Amino acid sequence: MSTTSRLPGSAAHQWTWQERAACRELGPDRFFHPAGERSEDRDARDRAAKEVCAGCPVRRACLRHALQVQEPYGVWGGLTEEERRPLYAHAALAARPAASAAGRPE
Repeated sequence: MSTTSRLPGSAAHQWTWQERAACRELGPDRFFHPAGERSEDRDARDRAAKEVCAGCPVRRACLRHALQVQEPYGVWGGLTEEERRPLYAHAALAARPAASAAGRPE
């Protein structure tokens, strides 16, 4: 589950990028794997999702959202959860010095 404390809030302007997403009418099945999906099937689903993302006009906003809230599932902004995981760790490490320099606890 996403960390809801990181969600950007209910202001509609923070979500308008989704209205232009290439996946908007496709439904979640292409982007989120079902329980028990085998590796070949999952790889094929991920490739199909990434093809949609490759031509998406809001790919960067989508990935930025996924990284901000640490989306744990699915393909977001052209990256799978496995591909995003190291980026979460990197972002957390990068944020630490900023938090310490600002006098906030880590």
